Amino acid sequence: MRFERVKQLLEDDFKKIEDAKILLLGVGGVGGHCLDCLVRSGVRDITIVDYDRYDISNQNRQLWSELHEGELKTQALKKHYPKIKVINVKVEEQWVKDFDFSEYDVVLDAIDNTRAKLALAQACYRKLISSFGSAKRLDPTKVQVADIWKSAGDPLGKKIRRELTRRKFKSKYKVIFSSEEAVVTEYNKASFVGVTATFGLTMCAEAIKKIRENKSK
Repeated sequence: MRFERVKQLLEDDFKKIEDAKILLLGVGGVGGHCLDCLVRSGVRDITIVDYDRYDISNQNRQLWSELHEGELKTQALKKHYPKIKVINVKVEEQWVKDFDFSEYDVVLDAIDNTRAKLALAQACYRKLISSFGSAKRLDPTKVQVADIWKSAGDPLGKKIRRELTRRKFKSKYKVIFSSEEAVVTEYNKASFVGVTATFGLTMCAEAIKKIRENKSK
């Protein structure tokens, strides 16, 4: 059977994974690998949100990008994962404020919009797993998971923590980050799939962990 090997690992919890509802925001270098991992792990109810199109510059790190240059990512990915639900929209602060997150068990943030990330923390921190910067790095062994207040070594994370403090936000949620210092500074979009994919796979693993914990309470 397709999922027999993951069932052997999850045992009775596999049913919890099948029944979970996941919202994945952003399906680029991090989110695309996360999506693939979720599907291969048996998650049946996944909604992805993105607005961008595949470009040749994505092909060093984004799954399926070389097959769908110029196509909307949401529509292209539905060809490979036909059971997913898609929302073709840019995740911005106002969209987060207007969106109803109540039906989802886990919300996965793989976007790079700072204000939207802050809005997500305030809107659904209990369900949230958020990715920080994966660009400019080469060492996947430096990828870590911690709560927002214990993350370190990432300029985006520092900015998020500072702004959350200013907003008097004191709650915790999981973040994925790298402690590796940027290898380059002059190329803002420099990236290596060994790191971006590790971020995505780690996000998937944390989502499964959260589902198992949530459903057992």
